[in-house]
Amino acid sequence: MTKEELAEIIKREGVSFIRLQFSDIDGTVKNVEIPAKEIGEVVENGMLFDGSSVEGFVRIEESDMYLIPDIDTFAILPWTRDGVKSARIICDVYTPDGKPFEGDPRYRLKLVAEKAKKMGFTAYAGPEMEFFMVPMKDGKPVFEFLDSGSYFDLLPLSVAERVRRDVAVALNEMGIYIEASHHEVAPSQHEIDFRYDEIVRTADNAQTVKLVVKTMAIFHGLYATFMPKPFYGVNGSGMHTHLSLFKGDENAFYDPSDSLGLSTVLRNFVGGLIKHAKEITAVTNPTVNSYKRLVPGYEAPVNVAWSVGNRSALIRIPKARGRATRIEYRAPDPSANVYLAFAVMLAAGLDGVENGIEPPPPIDENIYSMSEDKRKEHGIESLPGDLREALEIMKESKLVKEVLGPHIFEKFVEAKEKEWREYSVRISEWEKKTYFWV
Repeated sequence: MTKEELAEIIKREGVSFIRLQFSDIDGTVKNVEIPAKEIGEVVENGMLFDGSSVEGFVRIEESDMYLIPDIDTFAILPWTRDGVKSARIICDVYTPDGKPFEGDPRYRLKLVAEKAKKMGFTAYAGPEMEFFMVPMKDGKPVFEFLDSGSYFDLLPLSVAERVRRDVAVALNEMGIYIEASHHEVAPSQHEIDFRYDEIVRTADNAQTVKLVVKTMAIFHGLYATFMPKPFYGVNGSGMHTHLSLFKGDENAFYDPSDSLGLSTVLRNFVGGLIKHAKEITAVTNPTVNSYKRLVPGYEAPVNVAWSVGNRSALIRIPKARGRATRIEYRAPDPSANVYLAFAVMLAAGLDGVENGIEPPPPIDENIYSMSEDKRKEHGIESLPGDLREALEIMKESKLVKEVLGPHIFEKFVEAKEKEWREYSVRISEWEKKTYFWV
């Protein structure tokens, strides 16, 4: 889209305000709203803002930063209040000397996507976004189930069904095609799947999906949470991510001459992911709560292995072939910064392709039911058991340091170690109930 085309759309659609959006290191969407008539100036020269006030960005003595709109992300927000129409544009963050900000998560993903292109590939991604919806009371979420539904259940009278319908309509209006929307395994749990795209655009879309889901839930008097494990005893919410590499119009993961239809590129990509899986887990699963989901017994992908079709492995190869050949990396959860999560996953896979890393043999049987001795026999390791372990492994990772860059790497470790310390000294309700009478 050109600047002139953007101005024409704004005029034709009667857009009054534009939200300039970007994401901080935690993956939280930030925005500043400007009158639509100012967008030409902002596109030309950027929007100055105080980077020191954004979590994980810069110190106060180096606070001046600029938002540079990526006008191809322009989308009209499909809800209007008091007749005033607004739109959004996702921005890149730049320093005053006109260089991309090293601490911008979107920029870090762009760098890895560019590496893929230099290797001759275009990287695509498609996440499955799971979340819970709960009631609201006096403007605050109530931590209780909204329904007793399960996988693919139809709840025709449920307000949650109406929320999912409105989410699909809103996202389609914003140019994001919804492929599936359904109730998930746990009570009050839902999933939104949208069409795959080039990996940076998919990360943008994932951030938009979160925003729209939360907004539509509020409009219906509910609260949507992407917390990985909000309830004990039921499945948690994941963000299973489908990845593929293309060379031009050809899927580089597909090889019709192979007995399974899988190319050497795919196998090496899987080899890289398995090699680096434990190193990248702190990024793909970045909260204390993430590891309440990554436990055996709730379909959680704790086993570092791969398989064709087998959902008990960390990496699954869905049955589809041809242009649809892809891998499904099942560890990530929706609390992750999607730009950084995609970046480390893609980098790990590309390392496998670049260095010809062979994966171990695929596992066809149910790993959940294997004995510990049998898992050892197959060389199947487990993902880190908590955030502290994940951080310790990540801190030794050359790949993660390179992908995140020194700025984000240091800020991320600092923030997550603080989070772990705070968690470690808090007294939980379980502890009170179990130990109070000792």
